[in-house]
Amino acid sequence: MMNTLMICGLVLLISITTSKVLYKFGVPILLIFIVLGMLFGSDGIVGIYFANYNLTNEICSIALVLIMFYGGFGTNWKVAKPSLKPALLMSTGGVIITTLLTGTFAYFILKVSILEGLLIGAVVSSTDAASVFAILRSQKLNLEGSLASLLEVESGSNDPTAYMITISILTIMSSGAVNGIILIIIKQIIFGVLIGVILAKIAVFVLRNVDFEIRGFDSIFITAIAILAYAVSEWLGGNGYLSVYLAGVIIGNSKIPHKKNLFYYFDGVSWIMQIALFFLLGLLAFPSKFPQVIGISIAISIFLIFIARPAATFLILKPFGYSTREKLFVSWVGLRGAASLVFAIYAMTYGVKIENDIFHIIFFVALFSVAIQGTLIPKLAKKLDLVDNSSPVLKTFNDYTGEMSSKLIELNITKESKWVNKIIMDADIPNEILIVMIKRNDEIIIPKGASIIKEGDILVLSGEGIENLEVV
Repeated sequence: MMNTLMICGLVLLISITTSKVLYKFGVPILLIFIVLGMLFGSDGIVGIYFANYNLTNEICSIALVLIMFYGGFGTNWKVAKPSLKPALLMSTGGVIITTLLTGTFAYFILKVSILEGLLIGAVVSSTDAASVFAILRSQKLNLEGSLASLLEVESGSNDPTAYMITISILTIMSSGAVNGIILIIIKQIIFGVLIGVILAKIAVFVLRNVDFEIRGFDSIFITAIAILAYAVSEWLGGNGYLSVYLAGVIIGNSKIPHKKNLFYYFDGVSWIMQIALFFLLGLLAFPSKFPQVIGISIAISIFLIFIARPAATFLILKPFGYSTREKLFVSWVGLRGAASLVFAIYAMTYGVKIENDIFHIIFFVALFSVAIQGTLIPKLAKKLDLVDNSSPVLKTFNDYTGEMSSKLIELNITKESKWVNKIIMDADIPNEILIVMIKRNDEIIIPKGASIIKEGDILVLSGEGIENLEVV
């Protein structure tokens, strides 16, 4: 027990210290933690033997659930709306095209069976935008136009599609028949959507009407909702990852109390989950097996980077007016990351016969993708002139981490105000505006999400753009 705690503490300390240094040079976070895991693994310096795919599958599934929930929670659909259609087409049609092209390539060129080729294609079809934005933030780069919105929504919503295709192929491999696949897909979608929406609506209702007397219980409550969304959906035959992502989107875009604190909480949880996930995946890998898969892995990586991803990107984005420069960049930043590795482990534990070492193949593909594509992203963004220099820091959609303005203004609420007689959380107040206090007659009121704004109130406001705020 003591040795385990020492190792955990040492891993966290080394991870944070190392990533702090390398992060500034644009080295992807995923690569840092995976390499550390390999150094601690059976073929590494520390030599911890770990080969439990089932345990890794359980832990990584929970980690991916919380990471995906945070991805949905941080997506502002009002900002993302202009890019919504192409992003969703990329996350569905793009995944299907990538699966089919990669599967066909693996079958004809690499001589694997057609089902195993399609399985490899499905597993690597999702992308990891978290790594992309982490790299851009480390270099203080912001993308121009709607590229950030497109990449954020695509990546957040393509994991459920990749998972659904992976499950379908594994089912065919297990039963040997295609019968019932359509029903499985329909159940995945219907229950995935229903469970996510229902639990999210319940969560929003509870958060708005129940006063959690103990500080932090609202965070625990939402964490439970995220895990429950996945578990119930999977139990009913639905797509658990779709449920989790939808729940995150709905809750994150609803007016709920303490949203800023919740954002900080899930940001921290997401980082812990990523560290645990990437380190554990690195620990599970055996670098001594790389020579056996390096040929097929590099072939798949090059095909994905230069043929499959560009083909899907140019075909889908053609009707939406994106320039060639933008389509080239979207093609390049299709990094393979955590979801692909988790789905590979899922395939390993499903109970079907797989001829090739799919985990180490996908592991090497992810390493190759992050190391080559990831490190060149900042240079490519500058080369293609896609950097927005007017914004010094890249922000996600529902980003509550920006500094609040130190300037305060007082705002009189008249009967014509659109905020009058509304509770604060329903008043459609921009996220970047903070109500510091409410002056009502001779009374000073500390505002809460359920506080009612009344005629004659004087609101003390702080935040960005308060001078241009319109409330009439």
